[in-house]
Amino acid sequence: MNKNLIVAVAAAVIGWAQFGWTQDLTLGSKAPKLEVKKFVKGEPVKGFEKGKTYVVEFWATWCGPCRATIPHLTKLQKQYKDIAFIGVAILEEDQDEVIKFVEEMGDNMDYRVAIDQVPDDGDSSDGAMVKNWMEPSGQQGIPTAFIVNGEGLVAWLGHPGEIDEPLEKIAKGTWDLAAEVKKMKAVVAERKKMEAAKAKLGKLYAEFEESGDFTELVKELDAVAKLLPEHALQFLLVKLNVLSSPKGDVDQALTVGNALIESDDVGENADALNNIAWMLVTPDREKKADPKLLKFALKVASKADNLEKNQNPSIADTLAKAYFDNGMLEKAVATQERVVELIPGTALENDPSVKKRLRQYKRALEAASSPSK
Repeated sequence: MNKNLIVAVAAAVIGWAQFGWTQDLTLGSKAPKLEVKKFVKGEPVKGFEKGKTYVVEFWATWCGPCRATIPHLTKLQKQYKDIAFIGVAILEEDQDEVIKFVEEMGDNMDYRVAIDQVPDDGDSSDGAMVKNWMEPSGQQGIPTAFIVNGEGLVAWLGHPGEIDEPLEKIAKGTWDLAAEVKKMKAVVAERKKMEAAKAKLGKLYAEFEESGDFTELVKELDAVAKLLPEHALQFLLVKLNVLSSPKGDVDQALTVGNALIESDDVGENADALNNIAWMLVTPDREKKADPKLLKFALKVASKADNLEKNQNPSIADTLAKAYFDNGMLEKAVATQERVVELIPGTALENDPSVKKRLRQYKRALEAASSPSK
């Protein structure tokens, strides 16, 4: 089975649902208790006082993104002196490392810091703060922050890098919690739809993989696109991937592909066009695409390259492969040589496949140019 197809289906129907939010602890919920082993910096907080706002942030010494947010939280604590910021270290295998870390940070970590209350015979994931805060809210990664308002309710939760606006409004008393709760419920409702779509599409995908009959899978992709219009483009891309696979239908794939490149979201978006073209010419395909699809891929890749004024090495790399798959070997070599010239200082600079493809194209051109014996 086409690896790209698996990736596309996973991105469309699994990736969106990965958060798995529950409503056990969400906006408007009463904040759980603070159950920490001890405070290693700042005045201890025993509970949430009425009329006072708190920021409870979850982090770990081993978490790079957590370290990156510490200076920002320090800045906010200095800005909002009446708000108590509490950084709770969780998921630490050696909690003594927290103390060392905080000492080393000094004034750069200038707010209260506590350590999760973990049972003596438990794992780091058994901590009270993990069990009562992170898990019920469905938060699967750190850093994560909660704002607890003066009523002891969760007024906001999310990545601390996005806390500035809600924190400012909460501090000024202009945060409309009821409206935010309503928005959150709408998000949860949509994610439930995604979960249902994921389950049905997953079943149909397995059937398609086994039988090669894409009829029901394509029909359901269309239905889900109507159900979740904000994500219709992603489902259309999955549909293209299904139809362009060895078990698909070339003419239907071209119809979908043309609809995509004529849409406002894709037509003038070089990256989107590049992704479509690469889907059809990627070396990961188990079987070379149909000649009609390869011609279409070349048209799409050429447009993407023109939009980027021939200066994007990733797009040029796709274009060179499209030339190669269409038998236009001289253009494939010339375009891949351009890629090699463009890659210094880019993410492709250390990618060995770029020069490997150039060697492949040159060998093919030499073989085609050599007089037959």
